[in-house]
Amino acid sequence: MATAAVLSSDNRTIPSYNRVEPGSSQLAAASYPDTGSVASVDASVVASDWVESFNQALSAQDPSAVKHLFLQGSCWRDQLGLSWDYHTLNGPDKIVSFLESAPKGSRIQSIKIDDSNVIRRPTVSAVDFKGKVNGVASFVTVETDIGRGRGVVRLLQDPQDGNKWKAFTLFTAMHELKGYEETTKDNRPQGVDHGGHPGRKNWQERRTATENFEGDLEPTVLIIGAGQGGLTSAARLHQLQVPTLIIDKNPRVGDNWRNRYHQLVLHDPVWYDHLPYVPFPPHWPVFTPKDKLAEWFESYARLMELNVWTSTTLTDAKWDKGRRQWTVTMTRKKADGEIETRTLHPRHIIQATGHSGEMKMPSIKGMGGFKGDNLCHSSQFKGAQKIPEGQRKRAIVVGCCNSGHDIAQDFYEHGYDVAIVQRSSTYVMSSKNGLDVLLGGLYEEGGPETEDADLMFMSIPNAMLKRMHQDATAEISRRDEELLRGLDKAGFKLDDGPDDAGFFMKYFQRGGGYYIDVGCSQLIIDGKIKVKQGQEIEEVKQNGLLFADGELLEADEIIFATGYENMRGTARKIFGDELAERVKDVWGFDHEGEVRTMWRRTGHPGFWFFGGNLALCRYYSRMLALQIKAMEEGIMKYEDL
Repeated sequence: MATAAVLSSDNRTIPSYNRVEPGSSQLAAASYPDTGSVASVDASVVASDWVESFNQALSAQDPSAVKHLFLQGSCWRDQLGLSWDYHTLNGPDKIVSFLESAPKGSRIQSIKIDDSNVIRRPTVSAVDFKGKVNGVASFVTVETDIGRGRGVVRLLQDPQDGNKWKAFTLFTAMHELKGYEETTKDNRPQGVDHGGHPGRKNWQERRTATENFEGDLEPTVLIIGAGQGGLTSAARLHQLQVPTLIIDKNPRVGDNWRNRYHQLVLHDPVWYDHLPYVPFPPHWPVFTPKDKLAEWFESYARLMELNVWTSTTLTDAKWDKGRRQWTVTMTRKKADGEIETRTLHPRHIIQATGHSGEMKMPSIKGMGGFKGDNLCHSSQFKGAQKIPEGQRKRAIVVGCCNSGHDIAQDFYEHGYDVAIVQRSSTYVMSSKNGLDVLLGGLYEEGGPETEDADLMFMSIPNAMLKRMHQDATAEISRRDEELLRGLDKAGFKLDDGPDDAGFFMKYFQRGGGYYIDVGCSQLIIDGKIKVKQGQEIEEVKQNGLLFADGELLEADEIIFATGYENMRGTARKIFGDELAERVKDVWGFDHEGEVRTMWRRTGHPGFWFFGGNLALCRYYSRMLALQIKAMEEGIMKYEDL
């Protein structure tokens, strides 16, 4: 397969497909241990014996005993169970070091085998993609000093120690705080206070007062952005009884999707995209059109009783270090057209403006002199227009990720002559083959419950996920061989993602650089969409783009699908330089292999970043809500580990 151009970084040249977010770490793929084959084994006995030994070591506060229960090259991935952060402890020595350095040792007191359904109970299963490294896996329940959670353990035999069963991966995650459980199921609200209560308000009156924060009501949390990040985090906080307000500059919830390009449809399938508490109904299409998703978001906000102020702009925000609260001023256009200014004092602000920040629009000589119909960023593109009969229209799309391909296909379907500009290389997989390989068995019709699927996915440390996806990417390429060969022949440059690990690693490592093919690739192969590859744009002319090789491509419309800046840039625009300099960069991996800064402490008290696709928002909304709830109840401080 063709390789991409290289970029210069820190006086080194690296292929563009291995590029990382500035300051983030290049994650090395894990290795599989050299274990023997698993003969007939009682998985329940193996798992129970290991759990008993693990609990004994925790009870004795003996880190050295814990160490001997883990293989060399193993990982313990934890989310809020061991500390108030996310960690992947790589290897027994790191595990021991972490436990010994913790002020109270392990906050996790014990774990227990979860055999409540067939998916969760101990079973013989593979830890690798090809099914050649087999062991025993089991779901577990987790008990901590202040909460409860769930996890997954995968055990392999250690041939260097008499084939003893040891942990290859252990995942633990806190899911609830003791005494502060969600108001769901057995803990659901009554909905009415029976009896004689003169002057009492009905549900609608109470709902209106709460939504508008009337009288002395104040939100504990202010969320900026009513997309999937804002809605899911607000829903989780609401179930923990944390007063929360979402504001959005758009007139309606869901407009962040409605206002995107005309033909946009989600590239992820419905089983992967459920929101917390209210999953999509069984008749929902596999791939959700953007306007249908917008309608669902609007309905979700009402059903979950979320407090949302649309047509609202934050005009000022100041942090009081002593009081540990914000003073924020907002301008709101109400439903009756009245403009009001409100000042509120939340203790937390969540920036949920999308995992990407401001649009990344290149500055190229001559841009102001273009005389065509349209020159804009893909985020501003509303859709191709019908060409008047007898006319010819030409379009150029700069950028070759999902948006670039979708927009190029839209232009083609409206009769334009289309060219797509590819500056380096792109990872391409077909929607069917890629999603079958990557999500099959977890997120599919008849698959595990969503929470179980999430737990299984999250239980794989990212270094191990990268190793598994090296094999998965090879399998996708095998299935997509004809497609990829055709693209290569058409002059479209391909790559296999970071260290040949494909789609997910490109997403986590840099947030882009891939296309999930839903039809545009065949248009490129057939020559219906032209490719301009590997040449920088020298100048924007009145009638098109001039490239470094001297070629001029004429265009009536030019769309730059060139991505987005870091969320930190949006924070700078909204909150100013002081906060932006204090918070850390977002996305990419930290030195342990966890995603940086998102869904966790940012470096500024009372300020959080939240974003990602629908699946990540569904999962991490709980984690963020638990951190905020724990702070508000005095269980933890921002500075606590």
